[in-house]
Amino acid sequence: MPETFESVLKERFNRRSLLGGLLTTIPAAGLMTGKDTVAAGSIPEAAANEAKRDTRIQFKPLAGSKADRIEVAEGYKSSVLIKWGDPLFNDSPAFDPQNQSPEAQAKQFGYNNDWMGYSPLPAHDVQNPGRGLLAVNHEYTNPELMFLNHGGFNAQTAAQTAIELQAHGLTVVEIARDATGSWRYVQGSQFNRRITATTPFEITGPAAGNDALKTRADATGRRVLGTLNNCAGGQTPWGTILSGEENFHQYFSNAGAVTNARAGAVNANYGLPAANGEYPWARHEDRFDMAKEPNEPNRFGWIVEIDPYHPQSIPRKRTALGRLRHEGCTIQVARSGQIVAYTGDDERFQFAYKFVSKGRYNPFDRLANDSLLDDGTL
Repeated sequence: MPETFESVLKERFNRRSLLGGLLTTIPAAGLMTGKDTVAAGSIPEAAANEAKRDTRIQFKPLAGSKADRIEVAEGYKSSVLIKWGDPLFNDSPAFDPQNQSPEAQAKQFGYNNDWMGYSPLPAHDVQNPGRGLLAVNHEYTNPELMFLNHGGFNAQTAAQTAIELQAHGLTVVEIARDATGSWRYVQGSQFNRRITATTPFEITGPAAGNDALKTRADATGRRVLGTLNNCAGGQTPWGTILSGEENFHQYFSNAGAVTNARAGAVNANYGLPAANGEYPWARHEDRFDMAKEPNEPNRFGWIVEIDPYHPQSIPRKRTALGRLRHEGCTIQVARSGQIVAYTGDDERFQFAYKFVSKGRYNPFDRLANDSLLDDGTL
C-alpha cells in the first residue's frame, strides 16, 4: 500500500525543524497577505517560546486575540492593494456591485484570491523590489455574496452565470511602490491582463489531441476555453507562472448521463456529480452539461502555464504534469539541469507527484525553455 503524505511528513520532519522552516516563509518586508498575518499570529505559546530562541525570527510574536481586526507584528502594517472589481484597464468601468455585467468583470480584478506570485520588471532575471507584476488567482465564486438578493441555485440567471465565468481565472497586474514606500497597482499598465473561464488556452504535452479531449467546439482536442478553480501556484526559473486547476468537478452536471463505462469510472474517481453540480452553470452553458459535452471536464484538472511578461501570449495546459486536483506546482532545477516539478492532489487519500523533464534548463535563452514541461517522467 502506498505511503500517505502524513506518514512521509512524520518521518521527514521533527517539531523543531518544521517550525523553523515554516517561520522562514513569513515575509520580513514588502507584500504581506492575510494568510501571512494569520501564520504570524497563530503560533501556539509553546511554539512561540521555542521560536524566540530561533535567530531567524525577526519580529516579536503576537499574542492570541479575539479582536475583530487584522493584527500584525510590531514594525509591520497591513493595507489593501487591490480588491474584487477594481478596474485594471483604462477603459475598465468602475465597480458597481448592483449593476454588474460579464463585460465589466472581464476588465476588473476577479474574485476569491488563493495564491499570488511576484515577477520583477523589466524582466524575470532582475532584482527589483519596487516595481513588478503580481499574478493572482481567482479560485471560485460565492454567488450568494456577489449578487444582490441572489435567489439560489434554481433562480440563478444566465447573466449571473456569465459574470461568474469572468470572475474566475487569474489576474496579472503591475504594482509599484510610491514615494511613501507603499504599494499601488497601476491601472492601464501594458502588462495588465485578465485570464477567465472563457480565455483561449492551448493544450500541450502527451494528452494533447487525445479523443477524450475532443468536443463539438474543438474537434482537435488542443484548444479549450478557460481555466477553473485555480488554487495554489508556482513560478518557473524562466519567469512564467504556474497555476493548479483544483476542484474543477463542481462546475459540471449530469455525469450520470455518460454511458461509456471507462469514462464513467474516470468521472467517478474525480468526483464529477451524477446530477446537479455545485454550480448551476450547465443550465446556461452546454459545455458544463455532461449529457451534451461528456468530454469537457477532461479539459480541466491540469497545471496551466502563463507568461506574465507577454499579455498577448496564449496560456498552456501542461498535460505531462498529470490530471488531478492540483494544489500547486513547485519547480526546482536539478544538478543535471533538468527541471523537477512537485505537485499534489488536494483530495483525501490521494498523492504527491514528481515530474522530471527530459530536457535541460537553459538560463541564457528564455525561449529555449518553452516546452520543458511537455516531455518527461511523472
